[in-house]
Amino acid sequence: MADPKLPVGGVTQAIAATALRAQQARMRIIAENLANADSTSKTPGGDPYRRQAPVFTPTRVQGAQGVKMSKVEPDQTDFRQEYNPGHPSADAKGYVKLPNVNSLVEALDMRQAQKAYEANLNVIETARSMEMRTLDLLKK
Repeated sequence: MADPKLPVGGVTQAIAATALRAQQARMRIIAENLANADSTSKTPGGDPYRRQAPVFTPTRVQGAQGVKMSKVEPDQTDFRQEYNPGHPSADAKGYVKLPNVNSLVEALDMRQAQKAYEANLNVIETARSMEMRTLDLLKK
């Protein structure tokens, strides 16, 4: 239940703000994944960058339910392998391990995060606009 002392718009804005922060963090992780999509290990046969995935959990905000990114977990799917015996990171059989990052999936995740960010920004702007209209009505 929302705090009765706070205006409804204030609680709404606080909830949307938690979602903005969570989506912003998600976009940072996606950008990191994309930046490392073609990286390799520094040692022959070693593991390259492992895709990271955000974990979101509910959080209390001004007596209501918001969201936060609680942690980042490594994606445990298998690494891609490419035959390239001349590569410095190749193992004894000539295979190079590549990150388990799929650029298409990351691009789609980024678009989804951007849409969620924009939606929450619109919630904040709408709540502020409604508060301002209410104040204008009360002045008359």
